[in-house]
Amino acid sequence: MTEQRKLTKKIAPVIIAVAAAALVGACGDDDSSDSDATSTTPMTAATTTMGATTSGSATATTSAGMTSVEPGTPAATLSSTPWETTSAEDASGTEVALDNDNVENFVGYAYFEPDGTFTMYDLEDSPKMQGEWSVSPDGKTRTLIAMNDAGEEQYRRDVDIVTLTDQEFTYRVYPDPADKTVYYDIVHTPTTHQKPAN
Repeated sequence: MTEQRKLTKKIAPVIIAVAAAALVGACGDDDSSDSDATSTTPMTAATTTMGATTSGSATATTSAGMTSVEPGTPAATLSSTPWETTSAEDASGTEVALDNDNVENFVGYAYFEPDGTFTMYDLEDSPKMQGEWSVSPDGKTRTLIAMNDAGEEQYRRDVDIVTLTDQEFTYRVYPDPADKTVYYDIVHTPTTHQKPAN
């Protein structure tokens, strides 16, 4: 009986390791198919001119090794509804027209999915960009990773979040990242606008 216990103690970790590897492999297959399904929306030239920055911490994540949004987090608030750009303001609080050169690239409909993927469209439902998104755990930064049709990263952009509630999502953009005195706040409100079919 003692020899049998010794053998069981030696074999058990191997069985557990094999089972864990099989489980991880199965999860990887699911993630890759989800990722492929989200990379069908074409990007436009306008979206590639918005600039790139590095990514911060994430609470919403994707097939690149992250997990989905957790309830009660800022990321959960962002993914709870589709958003429409409804106004913009400059650093003095003056409203800026949505077709202003400094803000027009940020105007449209945004769909942040709980799995950490996003798609954006202009107000005429033309595709703008797609990819992966995240919000820092403190709710101060939103990160986008824009991807092309093949799922290849095109650029990353971080923006400062000014307001994130279930009624308003406002972020700040700087035409010159070195000059924090000149900025535009891009204001979004929830919309019932249906996500266009790809």
